[in-house]
Amino acid sequence: MPTNHIIVLDNRPTGETSASNFKLITAETPALKEGQVLVRHHYLSLDPYMRGRMNDGKNYAQPQALGEVMIGGTVGEVIESKHPEFTVGQTVQCMGGWQEYSVINANLPGALKPVNAGKISISHFLGAVGMPGVTAWYGLVKIIQAKPGATVTVSAASGAVGSAYGTLAKARGFRVVGIAGGKAKCDYVVNELGFDACIDYKVHKDYISLSKALKDACPNGIDGHFENVGGMVLDAVMLRANDFARIAVCGMIAGYNGEPLVMTNPTLILKSRMTIEGFIVSEHMEVWPEALAELADLVASGQLKPRETVAQGLASAPEAFMGLLKGKNFGKQLVKLI
Repeated sequence: MPTNHIIVLDNRPTGETSASNFKLITAETPALKEGQVLVRHHYLSLDPYMRGRMNDGKNYAQPQALGEVMIGGTVGEVIESKHPEFTVGQTVQCMGGWQEYSVINANLPGALKPVNAGKISISHFLGAVGMPGVTAWYGLVKIIQAKPGATVTVSAASGAVGSAYGTLAKARGFRVVGIAGGKAKCDYVVNELGFDACIDYKVHKDYISLSKALKDACPNGIDGHFENVGGMVLDAVMLRANDFARIAVCGMIAGYNGEPLVMTNPTLILKSRMTIEGFIVSEHMEVWPEALAELADLVASGQLKPRETVAQGLASAPEAFMGLLKGKNFGKQLVKLI
């Protein structure tokens, strides 16, 4: 069995995450038991939710345990199998974590999923045709529930979730306005993804200024919004939201390092009779087949052109993760392991 390289959470961060919170270790891969599969990971997904799991406080899931492999989605290749449904050489997806190899109990429902990589890159199964894409789909279809012709917005528009959300929304006949950081990201959102407009939040000093830019981009107001960031962005959107607007919340990355996220005008929730709903996409597994099928078609047809930022080698994961939390990535953040 191969020697494995693993990154564990060594200690919990206080404030911003640092490289010292992680530790790279080496361990021997255990021999397989009946029903188990050995997977060699090709790509590791880095996602903002991991920052919340590093804390020891209340969350929607158990905190990341100290001294154990960091949680994370992976896609890779079966190199040994003692399960009849999985064969050597097969491409699979799993929650393999920050490591090069994983021993997976394939008898557990959903623990190991075959991937049909014939038409699209296997890396996209960690982004546009994976958890981020389904997150976008659920927020748009099940929470925002806008009608054709409506105006919808999304923060972190150039990211894995935001790009899928915008493409799905355009396919449904909505006016789509993104919010992203930097001219290059805004240009990508408009020119390659086909958004109607994109606002660079970095050129605005406060939510009032950002809200004025949203007014110009959304002359008929905002009917639905997908929130990944929180803070100033959400304050600005709420000022432009129409009566009965619906807001799907899947992330608050502006506060992931422990900063308080004060809502400036909460009375707007009542005055505009808004619906604001947070959600965790793993709690809605019933929608995944439908969502993944639509997302795969969009990528295969070229309608959805996912961007990726790829770090090389397992040892690069901590720095890449810290960059993700600061918005340094462009599109989906991955680590290439092979």
